[in-house]
Amino acid sequence: MKITDVEAIILSLPQKRKRTDGTQDMLLVRVSTDAGIVGYGEVDSSPLVAKALIDAPFSHTISSGLRELVIGEDPFAYEKIWHKMYNGCIYHGRRGAAIQAMSGIDLALWDIMGKALQMPVYRLLGGGFRSQVRAYASALFGDDLKHTADKVKQYVDQGFTAVKMGWEPMGQDLEYDVQLVQTMRAAAGPEVDILIDAGLCYDAKTAIQMARRFEEYDIFWLEEPLHPDNLEGYRRLSESVDVRIAAGEEESSRASFIDLMDRGKVDVVQVDVTRVGGLTEAKKIAYLAHDRGLPCINHSFTTDINIAASLHLLASIPNAILLEFCVEESPLRMELARDPIRVEDGMARVPEGPGLGVELNEEVIARYRVSV
Repeated sequence: MKITDVEAIILSLPQKRKRTDGTQDMLLVRVSTDAGIVGYGEVDSSPLVAKALIDAPFSHTISSGLRELVIGEDPFAYEKIWHKMYNGCIYHGRRGAAIQAMSGIDLALWDIMGKALQMPVYRLLGGGFRSQVRAYASALFGDDLKHTADKVKQYVDQGFTAVKMGWEPMGQDLEYDVQLVQTMRAAAGPEVDILIDAGLCYDAKTAIQMARRFEEYDIFWLEEPLHPDNLEGYRRLSESVDVRIAAGEEESSRASFIDLMDRGKVDVVQVDVTRVGGLTEAKKIAYLAHDRGLPCINHSFTTDINIAASLHLLASIPNAILLEFCVEESPLRMELARDPIRVEDGMARVPEGPGLGVELNEEVIARYRVSV
């Protein structure tokens, strides 16, 4: 079996709100083979940038578009293909958007392999540590405190036993930040875990102060309170407070995660399979975390492709404890899959269908497809 084509398809909502919401657009990657098997992947990045990195023509031996590098390859040679892509774009890649773009192709390869063998991807990854994962509802803060409380209550009523909210307006008013956390705890009740995503809004000293104030409300973790480059700040923060510090979604390379763990001393490692080079690299990062005694959690705030791939990852590693499950009501998030992944009694089941186990809705793809 050989790869015959790689298509990078931008999907975007016609109107976007100016907020940190990854459900408003995405890059869908479709990989075709001469056996008639088609695999799908996803890239969580700037869609136009990632598409350019896939579609770009050959320039020279370490500067090529990714499509050019994988045409004609056997999709089962996923490690070889990963390194061929990585080495073929060293000139303009190694971190950031280039590896993010690689993720979409890599995920599609795993989808193809699973479909060819009629097996779910987690089995190909050597997994089976778990058949379901406790999911936390992941959403943005509401427009005000009442809206925030209403959202939390809605997710608890849906059966979630953990709720995370974050980003805007956190960091603009420290007293309001405390009120947001207080509101979440009051709405969730004492038995539901609450997780706080600060969204890169503090400096190290402020983060230490706020983490100590948030402790009163028994938060499960404080996520990304600092800029991702502030590794020294992360070390100071992690060593100063009892609250778990989570980070990693901004990272796109194994080397970056090693720095985050060894220099930043974070407590929870968050890996996004659509950003770190797909499942091939994500599993390696997860085991680096395992070697350090750290839990590995997925990051996912896009579509069911990401959620399904994340479930396969979490089923294939020993150190998974939670699944991030985006509950923002975006058409791309809610409608792209014909049979959306569901959470029942707070748990999400690992897909058992061939490949990633996600069938896409072609009508939704056509509706939101953007031609460039």
